[in-house]
Amino acid sequence: MRLLFVGDVVGKPGRQAVRHLLPALRRQHEVDFAVVNIENAAGGFGFTPEIAREILDAGADCLTAGNHVWKKREAYSFIDSEPRMLRPANYPDGAPGRGYRLYVVGGVQVAVPILLWRVFMEPFLCPFRLLDQIWERIRGETSVLFVDFHAETTSEKVAMGWYAAGRASAVIGTHTHVQTADERILPGGTAYVTDVGMTGPMDGVLGVDADLVIERFLSQLPVKFEVARGPALLMAVLLELDEHTGRAHRISRLQVPWKGGAEDDDDR
Repeated sequence: MRLLFVGDVVGKPGRQAVRHLLPALRRQHEVDFAVVNIENAAGGFGFTPEIAREILDAGADCLTAGNHVWKKREAYSFIDSEPRMLRPANYPDGAPGRGYRLYVVGGVQVAVPILLWRVFMEPFLCPFRLLDQIWERIRGETSVLFVDFHAETTSEKVAMGWYAAGRASAVIGTHTHVQTADERILPGGTAYVTDVGMTGPMDGVLGVDADLVIERFLSQLPVKFEVARGPALLMAVLLELDEHTGRAHRISRLQVPWKGGAEDDDDR
């Protein structure tokens, strides 16, 4: 089984890159299942139902979102009703949507949860104990468990990788937008990388207009961030998994440029 995971989509440049590149990537790499994190897809913060449908139409089978999942109130009903959309599992019962689901891929079930970090973050439910709970629920149904770990610190991400080793098929870090070069297969067949990177404008600071970020650092005053313009880069990882054992055989990082950039309007 081949699984493609596309890192945090940022603004219109990121959406354009997914729309134009994902179909070809699926064909080129014979992808069976594609997951896309869209939590920064609407101007850098959150997403709308229209944006989510755009990414699904481009070829995504599952959408994830992290700490910005609630930024757009109009997306709440979509999160609650669309089975291909996941919000973090750390939120309490009663929050819209689901934190993990099982998806059928070629007759095999694939479990996909998204977990939020706790270091430098709000006191969410413990992601490590949540992983234990999810594993106990799904282990009788499938051996394929793909984890999107949306976390700030490298230490917490690496710890999650080792904690899940031998149980999860993959633990892939998101949130920090910088693709790391530490991809490996951990003992027990768990694919791991600290951060998959982002899909968005290359000429910015984590997808944001560079001048605005520099102004914030220099002045220490509030600055309204805007998505950078210009060419984009799609960052992703490609996984090869044994659908019977759930073990990963290979993890490869991808960086695919898209020169289209954003149209000349204010919808970033």
